[in-house]
Amino acid sequence: MPKVAYSEDDRERIKTELVTVGLELMAKQGIQHTTVEQIYKKVGISRTFFYSFFATKEDLIVETLYLQQPKIIEQVQRLMADPALSWRNAVKQFLYACCYGEKNGIAVLTIEEQQLIFKRLSKESYQMFRQKQRRLFGEILESFGIKADAARINLFTNLSLAVMVVRRAIPDTLPFFVPEAADETVDFQINAIVDALEKLKTAPAS
Repeated sequence: MPKVAYSEDDRERIKTELVTVGLELMAKQGIQHTTVEQIYKKVGISRTFFYSFFATKEDLIVETLYLQQPKIIEQVQRLMADPALSWRNAVKQFLYACCYGEKNGIAVLTIEEQQLIFKRLSKESYQMFRQKQRRLFGEILESFGIKADAARINLFTNLSLAVMVVRRAIPDTLPFFVPEAADETVDFQINAIVDALEKLKTAPAS
């Protein structure tokens, strides 16, 4: 007989499990290819019960992105502390891991997903998202040994997301790009970003 009453602790546990499973699936097979049904079935609850936690799939996606932020910081710090890696190689490995997130357990939003989520977020939720995003990219810069002022965080955010989004967009969303050169394009962009970061590392913050 199905359980019909859940304590607050039960609900909190189930919500955490939904977000955790959602992140695992989205990181592995992509956000667009992950369905609400896959998530709630893996957790073992009904569709109706799922929607008592999240009004839309987009609400769940935002929570998964928040969940993976500390994991991303841990990965950065682990790479930077690896004595076998130079500073440059550690930074490059991190950026590659993000660009090819499906191979590394990192969920990355496509252009279409960003647009859809932006349309669904309330003004307050959007502000919260941007605040958490700024904090994440600021912590990444600090982990790189770079003083993270507002201008540097903004630039690093745009440069990082640009290479991740373009890589995910070739060839479906950007059909006039050359898919055969996609990996080489990512490599070029990452090297350019690391060059810029290396200069910031020795330059005083404004």
